[in-house]
Amino acid sequence: MSAATQGRLAVGVVGATPAGISMAQALAGAGHLLVGITANTPEELDRCDAMLNGVDILPLGELLSRAELVLLALPEAELVPTIGGISDEKLWKPGQLVAHTSPTHGVGILSAAANAGVIPLAIHPAMKFTGSSLDLNRMRDSFFGVSAPKVALPIAQALVIEMGAEPVVIEDEQRAAYAEAFEVATNFSALVVNQAIGLLEAAGVENARGIVAPSVRSAIEGALNDGHTPIDPADILRDE
Repeated sequence: MSAATQGRLAVGVVGATPAGISMAQALAGAGHLLVGITANTPEELDRCDAMLNGVDILPLGELLSRAELVLLALPEAELVPTIGGISDEKLWKPGQLVAHTSPTHGVGILSAAANAGVIPLAIHPAMKFTGSSLDLNRMRDSFFGVSAPKVALPIAQALVIEMGAEPVVIEDEQRAAYAEAFEVATNFSALVVNQAIGLLEAAGVENARGIVAPSVRSAIEGALNDGHTPIDPADILRDE
């Protein structure tokens, strides 16, 4: 009896990114069988050794042949060429679940794979990964943006719930706004905090991070409590 028949899946992860590692850990913790992961750089190999001790490092073709669920946990720039290469080589298996972790794309990016008979899923964890053991715990307080064909949407939602997170359905036409919001909330916030710390350190203030931390946390909590308020640029100028 296969893992899929029992409700458990043989999982192969393409990309030893921090997100891929943490999602692999979460799926294994939910009882799925982690059959292997791809890793190419010394950094990726070290990450696998430290956080997925004993999991097989496999060539892409072998991993795809073993997996019932393929998780494409790749940097954005590698996603399209990887999907295209696998499709050109005809390495997909009919009935295989294939999920990517990009915030930008829905299931349309997997159209070539779907034409080969796979079930396409988009499962994006709306959090920043550190590459440490903290990520697995933070995942349990996070939301995942999911997209899938209607018949497969319950599968995507169930996988997210099994990983301990909360699924939120993001339609393909909502993906651009979703991705931009995630980018602003993470990268832009980090840049602003970094600048504030730098200003204090340049002024010779000790413990700059400790000083900035309470104000940053309170400002973010206040913004979350208040919700969205349209900003008039003229109001910003008047505040200055």
